[in-house]
Amino acid sequence: MKVLLTILFFALGIQAQSRTLTVGKGQQYAIIRQAVAAAAAGDTVLVKNGLYYINNIVVTKPLTIIGEGWPLLHGDDKYEIFTLSGDRITVKGFQFTNSGYSAMNDYAAIKVIDATNVTIEGNRFFKTYFGVHVANTRHSTVRGNYFFGLTKTENTTGNGIHLWKCNNMLVEGNEVHGHRDGIYFEFVSHSLIRKNKSEGNLRYGLHFMFSNDDTYISNTFQNNGAGVAVMYSKKVTMLHNRFINNWGPAAYGLLLKDINDSRIEGNRFFKNTVGILMEGTSRIQATSNSFEENGWAAKVSASCMDNAFNRNNFHRNTFDISTNGSLVLNDFNQNYWDKYEGYDRNRDGVGDVPYHPVSMYAAIIETNPNALMLLRSFMVALLEKAEKALPSLTPENLRDERPLLKALKL
Repeated sequence: MKVLLTILFFALGIQAQSRTLTVGKGQQYAIIRQAVAAAAAGDTVLVKNGLYYINNIVVTKPLTIIGEGWPLLHGDDKYEIFTLSGDRITVKGFQFTNSGYSAMNDYAAIKVIDATNVTIEGNRFFKTYFGVHVANTRHSTVRGNYFFGLTKTENTTGNGIHLWKCNNMLVEGNEVHGHRDGIYFEFVSHSLIRKNKSEGNLRYGLHFMFSNDDTYISNTFQNNGAGVAVMYSKKVTMLHNRFINNWGPAAYGLLLKDINDSRIEGNRFFKNTVGILMEGTSRIQATSNSFEENGWAAKVSASCMDNAFNRNNFHRNTFDISTNGSLVLNDFNQNYWDKYEGYDRNRDGVGDVPYHPVSMYAAIIETNPNALMLLRSFMVALLEKAEKALPSLTPENLRDERPLLKALKL
């Protein structure tokens, strides 16, 4: 009991001693760097509204740095603005603009290195190379920020939120536009990406590599150059996300490359060139997803095995499923296909004959992409009818044995 009281009194003593140092015209400090240098661990630096030109302020002690009235921090097109390293640092309520660009260094408005319990919340980033760049950090949060990048080329624009070699991170409620990749994860584990909007980025809305045991849920990835890529990872959970209008010759809603033991559930794939493109993947459970008005709902390469598509809806896609091989080691069961023309004599809601989702025309296009120019021609329609009667080109064992007659309520 005495030990607990001693700890409590000590904590209260620290709280009582913490100070608020103000920065701005007519305040205690004219520039932020002076206030940060003068602050002790646990203090708050309160920055009043104004324009501040900054050449990389390094913060290495527990501080809360808050902007009042959206002060504008300007990197003069040369410098990083904040570098955070240490424990229990918070940056909130600022506008960041014109951080430096370098072909050699990943300059960012806020760089976080070797840190724990850092919070970057409620800030605005404009014309920054990288917005927030985090490395070798754990138990930290990037929440409720707005990013609008340089929108130049992939080589001259960095990522909005970039995490490398981190664990137990939370990226939540951010909005990212005009960067190379909206959100980038590499060697990041046991982390959560939730309720973000990543739109109009030059390459990927989310770029995800060598990152295991992560979850992304209720995000929107829209109008990005290529969509979302999840690669070289395992045990990734993808729930209730929206992949919308990722359209182009090499675009897709979601690319899965060399990943395994993952779950894709409750997502919406709407108007993408390809809803899901799978290469070298195994043991993926795709359940309760909606594929609507995509060029291809899913392309499943011959290198994929032990994946299951169960209880999904396929509406108004030009092609439902496509593959580049004849041997199929994946399972399709109890999905709704709007192109299914079978019957249900016992009225149990399940078709009495299997559905083959790979059309003859889709199989031809896999080997001869130029044949796409014949889409909706009379000759293709005639060949499709013949293929349904006497299948020869489509994989016989890629079929849904129990197709649903009515769409699922997802």
